[in-house]
Amino acid sequence: MVAPQGVPGAKLDPANKPPSAAGSESDNVTGDVAQLRNLDCGWDCLQFLCVPPLPLDSVMAPAFVHRDRNAVCVMDASSRLGVSLVIRLLQRGYTVHAAAYSRGKHRVSLERLLAENRRLRLFDADPFDYHSIVEAVRGCSGLFYAFDPPQEEPYDDLVVDVEVRAAHNAVEACAQVETMERVIFTSSVTAVVWQEHRELAVEFDEREWSEPSFCRKNKNTASINVAADNCLTKMLFAIRQLWHAVAKTLAEKTAWALAMDRGVDMISINAGLVMVPELSANSSYLKGAMEMYNAGVLVTVDVDFLVDAHVAVYESAEAYGRYLCFNNVIRRPPDATKLAEMLSPDVVHPPAWLALLPTLYELKVEEQHIQNKKLNKVLMDFDPGRQVDEQELNRLTMD
Repeated sequence: MVAPQGVPGAKLDPANKPPSAAGSESDNVTGDVAQLRNLDCGWDCLQFLCVPPLPLDSVMAPAFVHRDRNAVCVMDASSRLGVSLVIRLLQRGYTVHAAAYSRGKHRVSLERLLAENRRLRLFDADPFDYHSIVEAVRGCSGLFYAFDPPQEEPYDDLVVDVEVRAAHNAVEACAQVETMERVIFTSSVTAVVWQEHRELAVEFDEREWSEPSFCRKNKNTASINVAADNCLTKMLFAIRQLWHAVAKTLAEKTAWALAMDRGVDMISINAGLVMVPELSANSSYLKGAMEMYNAGVLVTVDVDFLVDAHVAVYESAEAYGRYLCFNNVIRRPPDATKLAEMLSPDVVHPPAWLALLPTLYELKVEEQHIQNKKLNKVLMDFDPGRQVDEQELNRLTMD
């Protein structure tokens, strides 16, 4: 496959890229990741990353490694998205390296699958252990990468640093493994829609980037004149410390900068709010939910649709750049009420005012100002139910 020449609309200038890692002074930089907090993370962000590339001879796949174009790696496979991807890829005939970060409840599902399928291999991976990442992706032609902290762990400046370092390690590992052909990088809509000076009538697409400096400085608490359930209040009127947007933006920009510099064919999936059972009103994605609703960019995505999008862009020879991914837009008061109710399953008897939520918060029907036409074009030619054999897979992924 031919590596993309650039990200459509990305403010990254290949002419200003840093020297290659091999033989450069940046190989020995220990760096201070905390400095990333003051950057918008273009090409310059790479010099501050703590984990430099290892010598090429220590990470390159040896000559005897079998080049299996039917083998892919899923990382982090211990998330709900990761497990769903593993299952779908196995169903489509792939050999899957499941790289799990944690030993949570989804790890049990992976171990059960391991006992049932000889095409599945399970790896213990650490986002900070470069060797464990290289070992997981060795021999694979593709990587499906996603990083999310546990739901109960809120995003903050420390998690931002962790996510940026993890993204750097994953892409660098792929650059040093000779069998790797394509990386599918899971990002977020929050890496697209948060901009300080933006006309509401203008639609967002894949060319837009959120502004980390704007996200950092928005720490004002919205005024609330209605006594409301605390859980729902957090969703609609959260303190606007938009660390989720900062983390996703900086991590994705870091990944793109490194992929372009190393010649890695990377595609990003910028997903809406992923609708999983463990989702709660404390989700960091929902910081600023009211503003996203008013701007017509509060979008959600089902796990199955998100999985289809990942596999579709991986198998499409024409896919490139970024893809906004969602299949539902929250733009009507009843939609907002339904989402609020879903995020409060612990409320056995919802308060009477819940049905009046749109009126209390003066919600109105908003126009949609975000589009995923680019992804829809890829999905038109994708059959999620098909079983792909090795011969056909090789044809689909031809150079």
